[in-house]
Amino acid sequence: MKKLRLLSLALLALLLQTVAFAQTQPRKDLLTFEQFEAKLKAAGKDAQILDARLPEEYQQNHLEGAVSFNIANKADFDKESAKLNKDKPVFIYSIGNGRSSVLAKDLRGIGFKDVTEIPGGLSKWIGLGKPVISTVGKGLNREEYTASLKSDKLVLVDFGSRYCGSCKKLAPIVDSIKNEQASSLKVIKIEAYENKDLVKELGVVSLPTLVLYKNNEVIWKKTGVTPKKEIEKALAGQTL
Repeated sequence: MKKLRLLSLALLALLLQTVAFAQTQPRKDLLTFEQFEAKLKAAGKDAQILDARLPEEYQQNHLEGAVSFNIANKADFDKESAKLNKDKPVFIYSIGNGRSSVLAKDLRGIGFKDVTEIPGGLSKWIGLGKPVISTVGKGLNREEYTASLKSDKLVLVDFGSRYCGSCKKLAPIVDSIKNEQASSLKVIKIEAYENKDLVKELGVVSLPTLVLYKNNEVIWKKTGVTPKKEIEKALAGQTL
């Protein structure tokens, strides 16, 4: 009995390691951004563009021609997906490729053959300066942003979104470092989708993105949920 329990625990640990490893690997099933653009253009009026984010996110910024498709339950999913044409291509996006991958899988599961995600999601779309229908302002301009960087301390800028799951995971890490190193570090948080021109100009194409400045010069940059020790190492490597 004890051996069986130990075997079960070992198998569970192996499964968790496999899942964690898979989540860190690049998506090989996604098109390149250039391939995606070409396919979307070729689809023309037949393109069915779905926004897998929350309705309020859609309201703030969305692709032209996209419809809000954040489905809370199976009954609504069945109802809304029935309005789509299975013979026409479907293009899906979310902030990155989290919610879009779930929706893509669900649609393929009910018979949609041509389902494509925006590689890198809306983060990359906006970061590359692609057009969106927007109800929010342009946000900070480059001069205002540069002025905010002026400090005798190191400056860590956190580009994220309050709707981004990975950004929420990173936030307490950044807050902890901010509190612990207040004497030598200034932290600035930028809501990316309220500063579209700025993220385009700075080349921020993934959320979250951390950028470390010293004397207004970029000395370190990292995307994703960066471990605290890695951020601390980047800070420790700099002298004021």
